Amino acid sequence: MARMHFVGIKGVAMTSLAVWAKEQGHEVTGSDIPEEFPTDVVLRSIDVFPHTTFSPDHVSGDMVIYTGAHGGRENVEVIEAMKQHIPSLPHGRALGRFMEPYRQISVAGCHGKTTTTAMIATICMRAGIDPSYVIGSGEVRGLGLPGHYGKGTYFIAEADEYATEPGYDHTPRFLWQKPDILVVTSIDYDHPDVYTALDDVGGAYQLLAEKSCMIVANADDDGIRSYLLSRYQTIVTYGISNGDLIVRYGEQKPWENNGVFYVHGEEIPVVLRIPGTHNLLNAAAAFLVTKQIGIETQQIIDALAHFGGASRRFEYIGQYHDALVIDDYAHHPREIVATINAARSWYPNHRIHVIFQPHTYSRTASLLKEFGMAFIEADTVGILPIYASAREKKQKMQSETVVKEAQKHHPFVFFYSSVKDFLEQSWSKHDIILSLGAGDIGRYMKEAIQKQ
Repeated sequence: MARMHFVGIKGVAMTSLAVWAKEQGHEVTGSDIPEEFPTDVVLRSIDVFPHTTFSPDHVSGDMVIYTGAHGGRENVEVIEAMKQHIPSLPHGRALGRFMEPYRQISVAGCHGKTTTTAMIATICMRAGIDPSYVIGSGEVRGLGLPGHYGKGTYFIAEADEYATEPGYDHTPRFLWQKPDILVVTSIDYDHPDVYTALDDVGGAYQLLAEKSCMIVANADDDGIRSYLLSRYQTIVTYGISNGDLIVRYGEQKPWENNGVFYVHGEEIPVVLRIPGTHNLLNAAAAFLVTKQIGIETQQIIDALAHFGGASRRFEYIGQYHDALVIDDYAHHPREIVATINAARSWYPNHRIHVIFQPHTYSRTASLLKEFGMAFIEADTVGILPIYASAREKKQKMQSETVVKEAQKHHPFVFFYSSVKDFLEQSWSKHDIILSLGAGDIGRYMKEAIQKQ
């Protein structure tokens, strides 16, 4: 077996691939920054303890895998690997190479791909198919580690539209995959640092669709209707208003999301432990995929009922004084709206307080107006300083600009310099705190809960 070194191993995509490699029998090492990540517990559980600096001395073995963060191929470890003629691949290419021998189930979409991937993996594992999978998350409730080397013929993976290597190779990462089944949950404008317009994003998805044998897609999504449904006729669809499978939203209780799937003349009740119509749609995609590969309906419904959600996807992390705290990765305006609405569906009589950490200067600037309107259904909103990606330089855009934009639509939006400042309020048992963002906000919220 090979010796693999992961540069930037703490990233969720890198960690899940490292878990898969370790379970396959490879020797796994890695490097990253000293900051604690949600993935640290995952890595410790597989006896991988990363270096907390980057140094040429860390490099050895048969393969080096790296990300666009921490300098990408300009990282000192990647430079050293290339000097030693050690095969060095960015994450997207490495994942595509590892998936080649398998029947590939690729889950793409600007929103919902992590949860949908985790649902499909959960159903398959409970049905005894034992697939390989990599999920861009920490631990998955009801499933376990986010990566797995299985003995079955399927490999389930997220298919990310971001560039393979910003600055070097703008090939969308998902084009290194060759899906037997492609799921597309949504097509939306994101990653403005590599895509100049929605048409560019849509074009990337069209290229992926052309490589796929079968497509499962959300027929309600505007982007999918524009770029896929009008172009490909052999797509199996789902949606609330349109689709081969129709989703109906049912009675909502805290931690019980009831719905119904109508498919081929059959009425199938569904119960999820995660909220929102968006998650019923994710479950519908998982249902169609797993039916296609031969899993029985009741096995699918039972598995969905046991699925507890991926890390940082509407995750209950504790109470701060009397307030209930839910943490979510939502970092795009559309995701923020969906998460707030999901919280409202389970807690209609509670006050919902959002603390949001914008992620990347480029996204914040490009989607400023959308961010301004995303918080309307919250009772109060706190905006933290922007969390800059390791792959971008500081820009003029600041969180105070987001606050001013949001105040056009909401009277109670405020800037906070830290989570600590936000939490210095009086909290009651009728308060729900939603901590939202793709940066380190979840870690700070957990620390505050532990220290109170």
